[in-house]
Amino acid sequence: MTVLENAERIRDGYRIKREDKDLINQLKTCDIDGLLEAADMLREHFRGDFVDLCSIIAGKSGNCGENCKFCAQSAYNHTQCEVYKLLDYETIYNEARSNESEGVQRFAIVNSGKGPTDNEFEELIKIYEKLGKELNISLCASLGFLTQDQFDRLYSVGVRRYHNNIETSRGYFPHICTSHSFDDKIANIERAKKAGLEVCSGGIIGMGETMDDRIDMAFDLKALEIKSIPINALIPIKGTALENLSQLTEEEILRTVAIFRFINPDADIRLAAGRSLIQNDGERAFLGGASATITGNMLTTSGSTIKSDMEMFQRLGRNVRI
Repeated sequence: MTVLENAERIRDGYRIKREDKDLINQLKTCDIDGLLEAADMLREHFRGDFVDLCSIIAGKSGNCGENCKFCAQSAYNHTQCEVYKLLDYETIYNEARSNESEGVQRFAIVNSGKGPTDNEFEELIKIYEKLGKELNISLCASLGFLTQDQFDRLYSVGVRRYHNNIETSRGYFPHICTSHSFDDKIANIERAKKAGLEVCSGGIIGMGETMDDRIDMAFDLKALEIKSIPINALIPIKGTALENLSQLTEEEILRTVAIFRFINPDADIRLAAGRSLIQNDGERAFLGGASATITGNMLTTSGSTIKSDMEMFQRLGRNVRI
């Protein structure tokens, strides 16, 4: 079967399994243009011509006690990352209001650290409660590891989606972080789901892992029934343990995005950090399986402006989901 014929099978109800070695090998090795065309057919069938936009603010930055090798905010790395405590409500509100006015659907507060202190969490609850009363933008959170009670309280004040990347495959995870485990991540995601929260979870590519590691990650996300999957392409940051890694090629990123679409056909495949490694702010990825993106600046790297993204999606004939 051609890659397009296999995409048609998925459109008609078949789902790829880890045991489909021949099909997976085809996705890893076939002509990139044909792969992107097939992945985009799946994107159009399962997600339509809508694009899901989200934005983030670094609510608390730097000085994280976890040892993730990729992260500029880890205290184990020696970067020029900003370090500051939890932002005040007005600063967060103004950013959220601005993003809402520009047509962005979702807004997340993203905190550095393994998890918030008790005092920080109480302040975050107050912030989210006020945001929910004063704005219509959908509220998301990325606050690290939380207890079940904390997840329940987030849901009670209007947060509807929680972000917690699994980062990479189970097998490769110990190569990038040892201060918490892959299973810690899975347990955290399950607590969020139990609270009624949707979960946004993906990872980072280009950390030295293989394509098979990325495929394993895609299957792990499928097993967790994740419907928003951000894919970050590593931009090595000076001072981190991964600063000397080579950047991924555009084709490697595009192939990964397309394969994730094949394995998770009905999820939003969301471009995140590293879009700049693809020409025209990732335009070809949106013609090859991607259906969502983080817009505006990322945590420690620059992103695309909301205005430029809106112009691109209009040019591509996509409607921003509201």
